[in-house]
Amino acid sequence: MNSGLIIGCDFSSSPTRRKPIVLASGTADKGRVLLQGLERIESLEAFGHWLHQPRRWVGAFDFPFGLPRELVEHLGWPRTWPALMAHYASLSREEIRQTFAGFCAARPVGGKFAHRATDVPAGSSPSMKWINPPVAFMLHAGVPRLLAAGVHLPGLHVGDRSRVALEAYPGLLAREVLGRRSYKSDERLKQTPDRLIARKDLITALEMGQTRLGLRLKVSHAQRDTLVDDASGDSLDAALCLMQAAWAQAQHAQGAACYGLPGDVDPLEGWIVTA
Repeated sequence: MNSGLIIGCDFSSSPTRRKPIVLASGTADKGRVLLQGLERIESLEAFGHWLHQPRRWVGAFDFPFGLPRELVEHLGWPRTWPALMAHYASLSREEIRQTFAGFCAARPVGGKFAHRATDVPAGSSPSMKWINPPVAFMLHAGVPRLLAAGVHLPGLHVGDRSRVALEAYPGLLAREVLGRRSYKSDERLKQTPDRLIARKDLITALEMGQTRLGLRLKVSHAQRDTLVDDASGDSLDAALCLMQAAWAQAQHAQGAACYGLPGDVDPLEGWIVTA
């Protein structure tokens, strides 16, 4: 049983100082999730180095781990996950964009994108989407680095079971609390008082344990201020992923297979934890 850190990762496919990868780290015990720290990583190389560090963790990462089976079969790409990821990693982002745009162009309005089975219950963007948000590029940047670090991806790839990576989606938990209220924006003009209030409401709900995960977030006053003041939502998204990682770790501790993922997960597509 993994008994180390829990990690929540808000990911960027092109991290910079202004838009870094944010890692929330903590521990969980008896339904309480303690946020220990927030770390900002400004390059993919540094992210890869972080993954290689010898420590125990269960992490929830905000990028897709798989592609829609419908898309893969249509393109004639490999139908086993390791071979598919190797092929995908060999492509450039421009080749991915052109291939996926061509696929969408041949399909009717309202059904342009192919979806994974997990997208409906999670309410997530299709993993082949290359803009707003560019999750296809996030997959392209993130998964090869998980594989290079040798981590374990339940349901997809056997690796070092002391470092467990799960696909997360912070919007799934945020919508449970806020509904359609927006709580973040990368555009300064859209960083409004209403979004500030939404962040405060979301954090309060997490602290009170008012989600179906049944977990309470514990933060210091300074950490709470950081989560509130980060109008991009990156820090809060990392904390939301931390909650999803804590839930998965608890499921594993209680004997649930695959950290609470469904037993019939498509081994090509993967699944978003808690969906």
